[in-house]
Amino acid sequence: MAKSKPRVNFIHQIIQNDLNKEIHQHIHTRFPPEPNGHLHIGHAKSICLNFGIARTFPGTCNLRFDDTNPEKEDQAYVDAIKQDIHWLGFDWQDNLFHSSDYFEQLYAYAIELIEKNLAYVDSQDADTMRTNRGTLTEAGVDSPYRERSIAENLSLFTAMRNAEYANGTHVLRAKIDMASPNINLRDPVIYRIKHTPHQRTGDTWCIYPMYDYTHCISDAIEGITHSLCTLEFEDHRPLYDWFLDNISIKAHPRQIEFSRLNLDYTVMSKRLLTQLVTENHVSGWDDPRMPTISGIKRRGYSAASIREFANRVGVTKKQNTIELSSLEACIREELESSAPRVMAVLKPLKVTITNYPQEQSELLLAQNHPKDPEMGTREVPFGRTLYIEQDDFMLEPDKMFFRLAPGREVRLRYAYYLTCDEVVLDENGQVCELLCRYDPETKGGRSPDGRKVKATLHWVSAEHAIQAEVRLYDRLFNHPNPLANKDESFLEHLNPDSLQRLTACKLEPSLASASIEQRVQFERLGYFIADCVEHSARTPVFNRIVTLRDTWAKLNK
Repeated sequence: MAKSKPRVNFIHQIIQNDLNKEIHQHIHTRFPPEPNGHLHIGHAKSICLNFGIARTFPGTCNLRFDDTNPEKEDQAYVDAIKQDIHWLGFDWQDNLFHSSDYFEQLYAYAIELIEKNLAYVDSQDADTMRTNRGTLTEAGVDSPYRERSIAENLSLFTAMRNAEYANGTHVLRAKIDMASPNINLRDPVIYRIKHTPHQRTGDTWCIYPMYDYTHCISDAIEGITHSLCTLEFEDHRPLYDWFLDNISIKAHPRQIEFSRLNLDYTVMSKRLLTQLVTENHVSGWDDPRMPTISGIKRRGYSAASIREFANRVGVTKKQNTIELSSLEACIREELESSAPRVMAVLKPLKVTITNYPQEQSELLLAQNHPKDPEMGTREVPFGRTLYIEQDDFMLEPDKMFFRLAPGREVRLRYAYYLTCDEVVLDENGQVCELLCRYDPETKGGRSPDGRKVKATLHWVSAEHAIQAEVRLYDRLFNHPNPLANKDESFLEHLNPDSLQRLTACKLEPSLASASIEQRVQFERLGYFIADCVEHSARTPVFNRIVTLRDTWAKLNK
């Protein structure tokens, strides 16, 4: 894969301008995931952007877990996120933080807002509060508790912290403007009561801060210079600034928005990905059909291909949807030059070479890569009984079929010319064996008399083959936008052919020692990798990473 030149984007230009004006001497970014699920390819774009900026200028990038919702968070997600970031090739060094590190400070700033009469305890139920918030065209309605005294608000908020109230009894809201055209400024909730133990703080807290309140203050505490987020937070920026302008904190990071990564034939919502996992539509977060980093890694994508994809996609303010084929192209280009070639038969058809000696076998020399002699060669066993692909034979061929058929001669890769003399059918009338003869003068696939054949087939010696399960993965959805129709569930667009398990595949014996990190090309079939979870020497399992070329668009016009 030819690595593309790093792309300069508008965020780079803003940062460089800030450095030129000496607004900052050191650039500080952060990646702030919520530990309530696994990271996906969209997060990978953000990781590459934030950590990449720290490398480019250079600067520092924090990893900060936004752990303010203990009902959905888990240490297992924290560990998985760390693993994914490291796999992508980035490291936060000593800059690991959690929003929960700042719970006391966040509480103190909330007290400050109350004392400035800029926050109040609201006792409306959630439905009433939602209704009174208004709409895009209608202003909100002031809460009847909006004018509580500062003393009463302090007393109630203290009692909330001391676990004197049940969930949903009260919330703390910022007092901004219920008539604001920006709904985010209509007295947003700052704290809510949740009697749920936290993964890090245990039972210390029963009130937890909201994201909009927590995020900006955490940025300021850590000295973040540029807080990068996706475009859906653009309308939240005035709230980000309002909080920082109204508390006694000196730092004021600059929030900059960029377009999130959208892929066709994919859903990127963590809520929907969680649904796919919990309802068993996939085998887990690391299912190779999932757009999660763990799923993509298990599928066989390399970290370099993901970084290259992020670079090619770029960073803009324009919302668009990237074709999944663009991601596939990145790994395909890498594997074209780096993956050694081997032979495997996924849907075996038995071939008996009637004129080949019964007890004889031989080793034939095969290239590991036809365009890279430095990858060397290997020896492939050949014998009287072989397997070829079922699709490489047709009993009654049409004019465009050039592979094996009755009376037709083809070339066996690295081996000999082969002619089909007789077809054996089973009791159901299906082809179960071919009786063929070979030309011993054509060893290596060359004819001494110069005769030509129109097809070269891959094959595996039956005596020496290893049996394996091969999983052919494809797009998880059969609609380019599974969420296009709001009247139907995205699950209605699940692709029933997104996974095919082939359990009787025959592989050349060199794959008996395949490591889970080794990516190979099954000649004529695609690029594959041994499954990092279920593969073993005793029970080999290989995943298809990607086909040799993009056939989806042609097949699904």
